[in-house]
Amino acid sequence: MNLNLKFAPGRTDFFSTLTQRVNFYFKTNNIERTANREMVIKTVFMFSLFLIPYFILISGAITNLWMMFGLCLIMGLGTAGIGLSVMHDANHGSYSTKNWVNNLLGISLNLIGGHALNWKVQHNVLHHTYTNVHDVDEDISPRGVLRMAPSSPWRPMHRYQYVYAWFLYGLLTFVWVIFKDFSRLIKYEKEGLLKKQKTTATNEWIAVVISKVLYISYIFVLPMIVLPVTWWQVLIGFFAMHYVSGFILAIIFQPAHVIDGTEYPIADDQGNLENNWAIHQLHTTTNFGHKNKLLSWYVGGLNYQVEHHLFPNVCHVHYRKLAPIVEQTAREFGLPYKSKETFMEALVAHGKLMKELGVKPDFTPSMSVA
Repeated sequence: MNLNLKFAPGRTDFFSTLTQRVNFYFKTNNIERTANREMVIKTVFMFSLFLIPYFILISGAITNLWMMFGLCLIMGLGTAGIGLSVMHDANHGSYSTKNWVNNLLGISLNLIGGHALNWKVQHNVLHHTYTNVHDVDEDISPRGVLRMAPSSPWRPMHRYQYVYAWFLYGLLTFVWVIFKDFSRLIKYEKEGLLKKQKTTATNEWIAVVISKVLYISYIFVLPMIVLPVTWWQVLIGFFAMHYVSGFILAIIFQPAHVIDGTEYPIADDQGNLENNWAIHQLHTTTNFGHKNKLLSWYVGGLNYQVEHHLFPNVCHVHYRKLAPIVEQTAREFGLPYKSKETFMEALVAHGKLMKELGVKPDFTPSMSVA
């Protein structure tokens, strides 16, 4: 992984102008960039969506297996909701001006099976800095059965990935909990990324092991002890919960960057990228479903990916108001502002690109794909 890539130094006028306008918006409206009452209410709702079904389950109040299965599915909605609408802002430092609040809500990822430090490295450092850059942005890195970038190796099975990818998306959080957190810790230690986060491998291994043990204890072991069910029935509920959450997370994140019309910038031999960081984000990021208020509410404003990538330190409840400012400024500077009218249009465009990436390439591309 090459972390010595350099963004072009020019065209800083766009982002400086945009930043001034965004600052003016917050100042003239006398509002903070962090969470407001709406965000607090949403936080309570998302945790309730996960915790209330859980406590109903382990209370033994419901013994019908189909109803118990339904509660597991609701917990999947809560798991995704916490990840999209609470943990995400907190680990970006945009939930509160108080670090302890961000840190506390950030480790809610550990509550639902993940590891916050790993997420910060993969998402904040690698994805937000080097969006859609092959072999650096792990969101598009080669995954064997899925090919999400034109520079990734092609395999015959990729011809059909536009069909089977949708079924694999549900495995996202399940694989993360069971395998990925451990493999990523090993990888990040070797690459020196843990040191850059001012932590050590020892500290993170202790943290990840403790959090995984606690998670498996309350989500898997405890139900087996207190409920009249078998281990495989608990496993089915556990898997179903994660399948729901994984599928939701995947279909929200993938159309934002792996979508028809996006670009995959390639550095030159000296590690230089074509654009500066802000313009790079415009070329590699796509919005969708701006008019769908319910979607925006549930997914933590991540259908406003352009705004989020340009201002990750701003709480997502403000993105709807910032979007017209960002779009107008981009148009003024002759820069792209990519957006799909509806969520379904974005999913179709994602499927289209997955099909294109599944075609055997005639040559190794040397230019970005638009």
